[in-house]
Amino acid sequence: MSTTTITKNPTIVSIFSGCGGLDLGFHQEGYKTIWANDFAEWAVESFRANFGDVIHLKDITKIDPYTDKSIPDCDVVLGGFPCQDFSIIWKQPGLNGTRGGLFRHFAEFVDAKKPKAFIAENVKGLLTANDGKAIDTIIKDFESIAPGYLVKPHLYNFAEYGVPQFRERVLFVGVRLDTGFNFIHPKPTHGPNADRPYFTAGEALVGVEKVPYNNEHINIKEKTRQMLSLIPEGGNFTDIPKDNPLYVKGMISHVYRRIKLDEPAKTIIAAGGGGTWGYHYPEPRPLTNRERARLQSFPDDFVFKGSVTEVRRQIGNAVPPEGVRAVARRLMPLFTGDYTPVDLMPEYEKMKKMTVKERLEYVSSEMI
Repeated sequence: MSTTTITKNPTIVSIFSGCGGLDLGFHQEGYKTIWANDFAEWAVESFRANFGDVIHLKDITKIDPYTDKSIPDCDVVLGGFPCQDFSIIWKQPGLNGTRGGLFRHFAEFVDAKKPKAFIAENVKGLLTANDGKAIDTIIKDFESIAPGYLVKPHLYNFAEYGVPQFRERVLFVGVRLDTGFNFIHPKPTHGPNADRPYFTAGEALVGVEKVPYNNEHINIKEKTRQMLSLIPEGGNFTDIPKDNPLYVKGMISHVYRRIKLDEPAKTIIAAGGGGTWGYHYPEPRPLTNRERARLQSFPDDFVFKGSVTEVRRQIGNAVPPEGVRAVARRLMPLFTGDYTPVDLMPEYEKMKKMTVKERLEYVSSEMI
């Protein structure tokens, strides 16, 4: 049994918080956010409405966590640093982009607060950004923070953890070496190789029409309705016959994509022009924001603030709360003291010599 100080409700400092999907997953497992920050006005309003007045609307580059005494000490630093420059959908300037380098502000918060653990989230595209140099740099920066953190990145498909959506994201979990807590990523709980089947889009949307919040139907043109009538369940624009006057070409796969009721939805995105909302089946219409929130595993009492477009952005940018609950549970013994400490230094030294690919394979091989 560890002699670590027992924490009843582990405290979180949350940055790049968005509307709070990552925080919510941890709150559902007994954690508590005591300070948060984001620079998107309506995301901050949504966070405040659901978590209380602990969030601050401010540019992260204008905050110095070393000198700002209003930022409390915490058990966990949590956040999804901006991902646009690492996304596989768009170009990948990565660490050379104006947003990609913002991860260093996350590292500064960890360095200033010395939490027992940190969790950072990003898109799958980070694995290949800058020919793999981006993630290698990020890991090395995290590892260099005194007194030392054992950093274990893993690519999650949140559908494998109870989210009704195929959504792949990288989670970095760093644990302070002096805690002696050997964090191991949790194995999938849902899917063909797990104990439970996937939670499907059809199951997730049962009764959604009764939810009074963020459930507005979006006006669409008659032409769009006709296009959708040509697209089967689970299909997209490529299903429109090429000889049909409504045929379109040169688009990416999520355009005019309709849900498939017996499997998780494809990835919900935050923004985009015509055809990118995600579309219902059997009804020929865009998904409402509440339906999108259901597919992101937000509970119905989580109310989003802002216009329909702003709410869409918040939902699409969020981490599905249900997807990170297993990680939050796996970390909890670090704060309750219910674990036997081990010497993490040998594993730390071993992992520092690994390539990113070797590290990812190693982390996956030890999952339980």
